Amino acid sequence: MIDLRALREDPERLRASQRARGEDDGVVDRLLDLDERRRSALTSFERLRSEQKSFGKSVSKAQGDERQALLARAKELAQQVKDAEAGADRLGEELDALLRGVPNLIEEDAPPGGEQDFVVLETVGEPPAFDFEPKDHLELGEGLGAIDMERGAKVAGARFYYLTGVGARLQYALLNLAMEQAVASGFVPMYPPVLVKPEAMEGTGFLGAHAAEVYQLRQEDLYLVGTSEVPLAAYHMNEIIDELPRRYVAWSSCFRREAGSYGKDTRGIIRVHQFDKVEMFSYCDPGDAHAEHLRLLEWEKEMLAKVELPYRVIDVAAGDLGASAARKYDCEAWVPTQGTYREVTSTSNCTGFQARRLAVRHRDADGKNQPVATLNGTLATTRWIVAILENHQQADGSVRVPEALRKFLGLEVLEPVKR
Repeated sequence: MIDLRALREDPERLRASQRARGEDDGVVDRLLDLDERRRSALTSFERLRSEQKSFGKSVSKAQGDERQALLARAKELAQQVKDAEAGADRLGEELDALLRGVPNLIEEDAPPGGEQDFVVLETVGEPPAFDFEPKDHLELGEGLGAIDMERGAKVAGARFYYLTGVGARLQYALLNLAMEQAVASGFVPMYPPVLVKPEAMEGTGFLGAHAAEVYQLRQEDLYLVGTSEVPLAAYHMNEIIDELPRRYVAWSSCFRREAGSYGKDTRGIIRVHQFDKVEMFSYCDPGDAHAEHLRLLEWEKEMLAKVELPYRVIDVAAGDLGASAARKYDCEAWVPTQGTYREVTSTSNCTGFQARRLAVRHRDADGKNQPVATLNGTLATTRWIVAILENHQQADGSVRVPEALRKFLGLEVLEPVKR
């Protein structure tokens, strides 16, 4: 949620942010108009209420006909106070509803434009050069007895799957490696709920433009999370945090409807309805948010180096940011059979946007309660298996296991199974 005081002081910043996102910048004038009218209504209400209190003292002292006249005026004044309060509340609700639909202010250096207008910040590692025709991750996974899409669809429908044998072991190894790194870096490990209340989902910004992506259990009025960012952001909801930064890391299953992706990435486990993810989450002082964002990116790069993947880092364009993000960096791993880079990690600086909605605060140097900044970053997820299998495959259909995973997996090579 946008800081109204900052909006009044510098409305052009939000206008520029909206234009960079490809959103309507006319919302700024509507916000300012509603804000001015609400503040005016509140002033009128306070004036009338003060007059009502003073008038009440006069009534208590009056007698006879004068008292009757004053009582009539007191009744009239009470109605005016009630109407003024209702008017101010109505304008406040209207302003709040409009505010909730406005995405976060982007960082000023974030590139403008849409999905294809990202900026490549760096490219790390060389894509493998095979002296054989490489197989895609599904063909490899089936040969290894690691991925079973057919039975996943039989049991749960399209875009579901089983990870079997070494496939399941590879996922456990990958996510355990991520948890080990995060804990060693000072993160508090968490196992969060994956069903949350509407206020948690809305507070993190997932019930706006991306509401169609979310699974809802209407009978219980709960939502399945698409990322553990949601329960981690809501962990300190309606609280004042006494010490910053607070860093948490969670391993959870995640669920996405993938609405609007019909026909896209239907082969294999690139775009699925359920997957597991290790997610970093940070609460920090707003003044340290930019630096914290870069720290999260470095931890993601460290993890990618451990699994020996070639990748690039992109600065996501404003029009491709989620509503909560002011800036986002993605790491995209090379997928040999697609001849392109695909997203495997994402880290977002949400500044104070989520914290305002969730009422997560800290005491600043002057002892005043202020919203914290919230940030999130992926450390590993099921999709990484795609890049690991394809980049480390060998001519006979086996897959070399990156050294950092071997202590968790207990294998140096994944061998094809006999059928």
